[in-house]
Amino acid sequence: MGNLVIMMTDTQWPRYEVFKQDTPKKRHEAVGSVHAPDAELALQNARDVFVRRPSAVSLWVVPANAILMVTREELAANPDLLRDDEGNGSEERPFHIFTKTNQRRSMTYVQHVGTLEAPTAKGALHQALQSEAFDSDSVWVWWVVPEDQIIRSEDDDIDSLFAPAVDKTYRQQTYYGFVSPRRQKRGRQEK
Repeated sequence: MGNLVIMMTDTQWPRYEVFKQDTPKKRHEAVGSVHAPDAELALQNARDVFVRRPSAVSLWVVPANAILMVTREELAANPDLLRDDEGNGSEERPFHIFTKTNQRRSMTYVQHVGTLEAPTAKGALHQALQSEAFDSDSVWVWWVVPEDQIIRSEDDDIDSLFAPAVDKTYRQQTYYGFVSPRRQKRGRQEK
Protein backbone atom coordinates (compact mmCIF):
# COMPACT_ATOMS: atom_id res chain seq x y z
CA MET A 1 0.00 0.00 0.00
CA GLY A 2 1.28 3.46 -0.88
CA ASN A 3 1.78 6.28 1.58
CA LEU A 4 -1.12 8.68 1.81
CA VAL A 5 -0.07 12.29 2.21
CA ILE A 6 -2.69 14.79 3.34
CA MET A 7 -1.91 18.46 2.87
CA MET A 8 -3.75 20.75 5.27
CA THR A 9 -4.09 24.39 4.36
CA ASP A 10 -5.77 27.19 6.24
CA THR A 11 -8.95 28.04 4.37
CA GLN A 12 -10.34 30.52 6.87
CA TRP A 13 -10.47 34.20 5.95
CA PRO A 14 -8.39 36.62 8.03
CA ARG A 15 -9.85 37.73 11.37
CA TYR A 16 -10.61 41.40 12.07
CA GLU A 17 -11.28 42.84 15.52
CA VAL A 18 -14.31 45.14 15.62
CA PHE A 19 -14.50 48.39 17.60
CA LYS A 20 -17.82 50.25 17.96
CA GLN A 21 -18.65 53.73 19.23
CA ASP A 22 -22.27 53.99 20.41
CA THR A 23 -22.50 57.80 20.63
CA PRO A 24 -20.08 60.66 19.92
CA LYS A 25 -19.47 61.07 23.68
CA LYS A 26 -18.58 57.41 24.28
CA ARG A 27 -15.28 55.69 23.57
CA HIS A 28 -14.69 53.01 20.98
CA GLU A 29 -15.02 49.55 22.51
CA ALA A 30 -14.05 46.13 21.22
CA VAL A 31 -17.25 44.19 20.58
CA GLY A 32 -15.97 41.04 18.87
CA SER A 33 -14.43 39.86 15.65
CA VAL A 34 -15.38 38.92 12.10
CA HIS A 35 -13.70 36.97 9.32
CA ALA A 36 -13.54 38.48 5.84
CA PRO A 37 -11.41 38.28 2.68
CA ASP A 38 -10.59 42.01 2.85
CA ALA A 39 -11.04 45.11 5.01
CA GLU A 40 -14.06 46.49 3.14
CA LEU A 41 -16.03 43.28 3.59
CA ALA A 42 -14.85 43.07 7.21
CA LEU A 43 -16.44 46.47 7.81
CA GLN A 44 -19.71 45.34 6.19
CA ASN A 45 -19.69 42.07 8.15
CA ALA A 46 -19.03 44.00 11.35
CA ARG A 47 -22.01 46.23 10.65
CA ASP A 48 -24.26 43.24 9.96
CA VAL A 49 -23.16 41.38 13.09
CA PHE A 50 -22.69 44.15 15.66
CA VAL A 51 -24.81 47.13 14.56
CA ARG A 52 -28.07 45.69 13.31
CA ARG A 53 -30.01 46.86 16.34
CA PRO A 54 -27.90 48.70 18.93
CA SER A 55 -26.99 52.27 18.11
CA ALA A 56 -23.61 53.24 16.66
CA VAL A 57 -21.96 56.29 15.16
CA SER A 58 -18.59 54.79 14.26
CA LEU A 59 -17.20 51.38 13.45
CA TRP A 60 -13.54 50.33 13.12
CA VAL A 61 -12.09 47.04 11.97
CA VAL A 62 -8.44 46.09 12.41
CA PRO A 63 -6.62 42.94 11.27
CA ALA A 64 -6.23 40.88 14.44
CA ASN A 65 -2.61 40.07 13.65
CA ALA A 66 -1.77 43.82 13.64
CA ILE A 67 -2.80 44.27 17.30
CA LEU A 68 -0.42 43.76 20.21
CA MET A 69 -2.50 42.02 22.91
CA VAL A 70 -0.89 41.55 26.33
CA THR A 71 -2.31 40.54 29.71
CA ARG A 72 -1.12 41.67 33.12
CA GLU A 73 0.01 38.09 33.82
CA GLU A 74 2.08 37.94 30.61
CA LEU A 75 3.85 41.18 31.53
CA ALA A 76 4.59 39.91 35.06
CA ALA A 77 5.83 36.52 33.85
CA ASN A 78 8.03 37.88 31.06
CA PRO A 79 9.73 41.21 31.86
CA ASP A 80 11.60 41.09 28.52
CA LEU A 81 8.30 41.04 26.63
CA LEU A 82 8.54 44.78 25.99
CA ARG A 83 12.15 44.64 24.86
CA ASP A 84 12.00 46.46 21.56
CA ASP A 85 14.96 45.86 19.27
CA GLU A 86 12.95 46.80 16.17
CA GLY A 87 12.19 50.39 17.21
CA ASN A 88 15.72 51.77 17.26
CA GLY A 89 15.92 54.66 14.83
CA SER A 90 12.40 54.13 13.48
CA GLU A 91 10.06 57.02 12.91
CA GLU A 92 7.32 57.51 15.50
CA ARG A 93 3.71 56.88 14.50
CA PRO A 94 0.38 56.89 16.36
CA PHE A 95 -0.90 53.88 18.30
CA HIS A 96 -4.30 53.63 20.00
CA ILE A 97 -4.27 52.17 23.50
CA PHE A 98 -7.20 50.02 24.66
CA THR A 99 -7.54 48.51 28.13
CA LYS A 100 -9.76 46.20 30.13
CA THR A 101 -9.89 47.28 33.75
CA ASN A 102 -12.43 44.88 35.27
CA GLN A 103 -13.66 41.34 34.94
CA ARG A 104 -17.39 42.07 35.32
CA ARG A 105 -18.74 43.27 31.98
CA SER A 106 -19.01 40.47 29.48
CA MET A 107 -19.98 42.55 26.44
CA THR A 108 -17.06 44.99 26.50
CA TYR A 109 -13.61 43.53 26.26
CA VAL A 110 -11.41 46.60 25.92
CA GLN A 111 -12.06 50.37 25.75
CA HIS A 112 -10.11 53.10 24.00
CA VAL A 113 -8.16 55.10 26.59
CA GLY A 114 -5.77 57.19 24.52
CA THR A 115 -3.27 57.55 21.71
CA LEU A 116 0.53 57.58 21.90
CA GLU A 117 3.34 58.21 19.41
CA ALA A 118 6.04 55.52 19.29
CA PRO A 119 8.19 53.68 16.74
CA THR A 120 6.55 50.30 17.50
CA ALA A 121 3.58 48.80 19.34
CA LYS A 122 5.89 47.51 22.09
CA GLY A 123 7.32 51.01 22.45
CA ALA A 124 3.81 52.45 22.75
CA LEU A 125 2.89 49.91 25.42
CA HIS A 126 6.10 50.65 27.31
CA GLN A 127 5.19 54.37 27.28
CA ALA A 128 1.65 53.60 28.45
CA LEU A 129 2.96 51.54 31.36
CA GLN A 130 5.29 54.38 32.39
CA SER A 131 2.71 57.15 31.94
CA GLU A 132 0.57 58.45 34.77
CA ALA A 133 -2.19 59.08 32.22
CA PHE A 134 -2.99 55.34 32.28
CA ASP A 135 -3.72 53.63 35.59
CA SER A 136 -1.62 50.58 34.73
CA ASP A 137 -2.18 48.96 38.15
CA SER A 138 -5.88 48.49 37.35
CA VAL A 139 -5.41 47.14 33.81
CA TRP A 140 -6.01 43.43 33.16
CA VAL A 141 -5.46 43.50 29.40
CA TRP A 142 -3.68 45.93 27.06
CA TRP A 143 -4.33 46.19 23.31
CA VAL A 144 -2.11 48.41 21.17
CA VAL A 145 -3.61 49.22 17.75
CA PRO A 146 -1.57 50.91 15.01
CA GLU A 147 -3.43 53.91 13.57
CA ASP A 148 -2.47 52.95 10.02
CA GLN A 149 -4.19 49.56 10.36
CA ILE A 150 -7.64 50.91 11.29
CA ILE A 151 -10.34 50.72 8.62
CA ARG A 152 -13.10 53.16 9.62
CA SER A 153 -16.68 53.83 8.70
CA GLU A 154 -16.83 57.25 7.05
CA ASP A 155 -19.08 60.10 8.23
CA ASP A 156 -20.81 60.01 4.84
CA ASP A 157 -21.68 56.34 5.43
CA ILE A 158 -23.44 56.82 8.76
CA ASP A 159 -26.95 56.98 7.29
CA SER A 160 -26.54 53.94 5.09
CA LEU A 161 -24.62 51.88 7.67
CA PHE A 162 -26.34 52.73 10.94
CA ALA A 163 -29.62 54.61 10.40
CA PRO A 164 -31.70 51.59 9.33
CA ALA A 165 -31.15 50.08 12.79
CA VAL A 166 -32.22 53.12 14.82
CA ASP A 167 -35.95 52.35 14.92
CA LYS A 168 -35.56 48.70 15.95
CA THR A 169 -35.84 47.59 19.56
CA TYR A 170 -32.69 45.96 20.82
CA ARG A 171 -32.45 43.75 23.89
CA GLN A 172 -29.55 41.80 25.34
CA GLN A 173 -29.96 38.00 25.33
CA THR A 174 -30.44 37.98 29.09
CA TYR A 175 -33.72 39.90 28.64
CA TYR A 176 -35.39 36.79 27.23
CA GLY A 177 -34.39 34.43 30.02
CA PHE A 178 -33.73 30.73 29.75
CA VAL A 179 -36.17 27.89 30.21
CA SER A 180 -34.37 24.67 31.10
CA PRO A 181 -35.55 21.34 29.64
CA ARG A 182 -36.63 20.30 33.17
CA ARG A 183 -38.81 23.44 33.48
CA GLN A 184 -40.27 22.85 30.01
CA LYS A 185 -41.17 19.28 30.95
CA ARG A 186 -42.73 20.40 34.24
CA GLY A 187 -44.77 23.06 32.39
CA ARG A 188 -46.15 20.45 29.98
CA GLN A 189 -47.10 18.14 32.85
CA GLU A 190 -49.03 20.90 34.66
CA LYS A 191 -51.33 21.50 31.67
